[in-house]
Amino acid sequence: MTRPLPPAQAAGPDVPRSADGVRHLLRWAGARGHDPAALLLGTGLRLDDLGPGGVREVTAAQELRVVRALRQRAPGAGAAVGAAYDVGTFGALGFALMTSRTLLDVVTVALRFFDLSYAFVVPRVEVVGDDVVAELDGSALPADVRAFLVARDATAVRTVLDSLLPGGVGAHLDVGPHRAVLRFAATELDRPLASGDDRRRALAEAVCRDLAADRRSASGLPQQVRVLITQRLADGAPMAVVAAALGRTDRTLRRQLVAAGTSYRALLDEVRRALAADLLRAGLPVADVAARLGYAEPAALVHAHRRWTGGPPSAARRARAPGVHRSDGEVSPQRRDGLSQRP
Repeated sequence: MTRPLPPAQAAGPDVPRSADGVRHLLRWAGARGHDPAALLLGTGLRLDDLGPGGVREVTAAQELRVVRALRQRAPGAGAAVGAAYDVGTFGALGFALMTSRTLLDVVTVALRFFDLSYAFVVPRVEVVGDDVVAELDGSALPADVRAFLVARDATAVRTVLDSLLPGGVGAHLDVGPHRAVLRFAATELDRPLASGDDRRRALAEAVCRDLAADRRSASGLPQQVRVLITQRLADGAPMAVVAAALGRTDRTLRRQLVAAGTSYRALLDEVRRALAADLLRAGLPVADVAARLGYAEPAALVHAHRRWTGGPPSAARRARAPGVHRSDGEVSPQRRDGLSQRP
């Protein structure tokens, strides 16, 4: 039996990751008596950053630090964490999986947009004889978190697949310290999903394409700096703090950004302008927006906004249009008709 399957789309180490991956880890830990705030030590993130309306993205290094802290407190819990995921955990990607017609469609869309999941271990999936075989090789991951992440990500894949079909897919999962192999009968690929819906699947895929395109194009040092600036805006996003989070001195970061064709000041201004547009469209008062952007007083935002747009921030405030937030984790399968691609 031959079934063409696309390669899994992997996210590079310098590509931003959805902050919802960290939120899931904190929820799991908190429900089992661990202090979520302790898991964030050394990341530069605070619990408030990950609450409602908090940051949308984190760096891979930040998420791995949270994984390390969790592993230290619950060293054998990788599989248990993976089992706590469900298809709804993954926002637009989860909705695309739920509305697929067959399990083959599920596997295909999951591989095409695998970088929208929260996994670090990327599967290689192929049909071998009468079986579908997914190999998850974690050998490229840091040694101290490798076994934890292999167990977590492999278990999450099996859990999600089983949740989509009555009785599951009958998969056998073999998990080792460096790699895992998931195997199930290829005939399962033809099984239909009760929730299959071509129209909603197409809408969900459109959102996935939009999110994936943004994330895949946003790599390199400047994007990591943008993510960290966004997290530290309320405190003014001092360059020294961002540089330290990247393991660099101010001078080194400045030089590397110049080599990349930009500057810290330009990136700070860019982040503030984009976030100001979102917050003002959402109807937040100008004073609140100024504080969120790290300005000492509203007048500084007024001056900056005139420089950006030629007009005052009050002119940009309007009621937020109904629809779905672009953040992956805020897309709900319970939306009434489908998904919007933009805020």
